[in-house]
Amino acid sequence: MYHTWMRYFTPSPVHHRLGLVCLGVGLQHGTLPAVGPRTLDHHVAVVISSGRGWLRDPDGRDRGVTAPALLWLLPGVPHHYGADPETGWDESFVDFTGPATATYTDLGYIEPDRPLVPLADTAGARAAVGRIARAARRGNPLLEVETGAAVHELLVALRRARADLGRDGDPVLQALARDAFRPLSVAEHAARHAMTAAELRAAVRRAAGCSPKDYLLGIRLGRAKELLAATELPVAAVARRVGYDDPAYFSRLFTRRVGTAPVRFREQQGRAVPGGWSNRIPDPDDPPTIGPAGAA
Repeated sequence: MYHTWMRYFTPSPVHHRLGLVCLGVGLQHGTLPAVGPRTLDHHVAVVISSGRGWLRDPDGRDRGVTAPALLWLLPGVPHHYGADPETGWDESFVDFTGPATATYTDLGYIEPDRPLVPLADTAGARAAVGRIARAARRGNPLLEVETGAAVHELLVALRRARADLGRDGDPVLQALARDAFRPLSVAEHAARHAMTAAELRAAVRRAAGCSPKDYLLGIRLGRAKELLAATELPVAAVARRVGYDDPAYFSRLFTRRVGTAPVRFREQQGRAVPGGWSNRIPDPDDPPTIGPAGAA
């Protein structure tokens, strides 16, 4: 016995230019029949919120699926899966496509090499699917835009809910952030984690959607912006604080990545941030807050 509800629709070419378009949504419960083997020409995110079942690998081996979990069905890749006939499962699914799928894949939100992803919970994903289901009512003039926007929300919710990302984030990323300002190469960072450089690159790509070098650079430049905006430290001192002994190289790098020179960035922030300069460097773990008017 099972219960199912689903809607499918065809967005226009102009809606595809939004980046992501929703092609369908469904909510199913019970001892559902197996799906496949089949191959689709678009992406599907299948969210299993309770129960268990199986997913068949391309080589014919079955993998157990235990909720909460996510199944990625990718265009051009055969898939075959189903709920356990004794327990069944609760699933919701969203079919989607669009040019932004390539970017979300590059950033690690869609994972072609992980068709089965354990989740910590499904509340956020189910909320996004619920918004799609409500928008999918017949005659809704905003259907394509509302459902497309909710697909973006769904991908973010699924990324946040991955079981390998704890409340405080990925442990490898945490360690890289702690060591970001030390003069270490990618190989040296990897050795600190008993990993090869290739393993570290794969781990960071999976967790952050970029290379270790770009992840570290983002942290360094973010801290440099904070120091430039909140202190009167010379640019050379800011460079040293974030791990660069050569201030000229730091200035060129900052200008290329941020789009403006460090001195110019400081001038812009000085005009935009009320209260003038402060010699106190805020603690990242205890950021300053703005109290109510008249507070001391």
